[in-house]
Amino acid sequence: MPEDHDWEAYKVPPTRTPVSERTTSVPNPVNFLQAAFNYVLDTPVTFVREWIERWQGKNKFYYYHQKFRRVPDLSECLEGDYLCYYEAEAQWRRDRLVDQEIVEIVRERMAACKQREGPNQFQNCAKEMELLAQVTKAYQDRYGDLGYHGNARTCLMKQKHRMMEERKAAQ
Repeated sequence: MPEDHDWEAYKVPPTRTPVSERTTSVPNPVNFLQAAFNYVLDTPVTFVREWIERWQGKNKFYYYHQKFRRVPDLSECLEGDYLCYYEAEAQWRRDRLVDQEIVEIVRERMAACKQREGPNQFQNCAKEMELLAQVTKAYQDRYGDLGYHGNARTCLMKQKHRMMEERKAAQ
């Protein structure tokens, strides 16, 4: 890099930026519109948003860990208590979804064990196979043959008929 600089080509910037002087006494309409926008729209919206954020910061709501209280089973509802019927039906649907997820998790564990063990899967994954058999049998006993449109009442009747058959077989 050369030592001699061409000061005319590369001038040093001024130390202070000059302030432009106004040539008119009429106020700038852009400044007025910006101030009006700020006080009319931006300030209230910002205030409401900050207030909501402060309120939500105090009351944390985790929607993905929603817990429902257990409601009475359909067999415990009084005759004609339609609200109890509705709650029992909703509880049954939640229980069915939970049971489906349990079966799916056990099935995924079984598949992972088979993938991991390879040819030794029958001896090393026996515990997972037994657990999968138990879980699918329990699910099939409770929800099997109900179909997509099954509900709490048909499930209860299925369990009642199964218990009656077991009682007859025991005698």
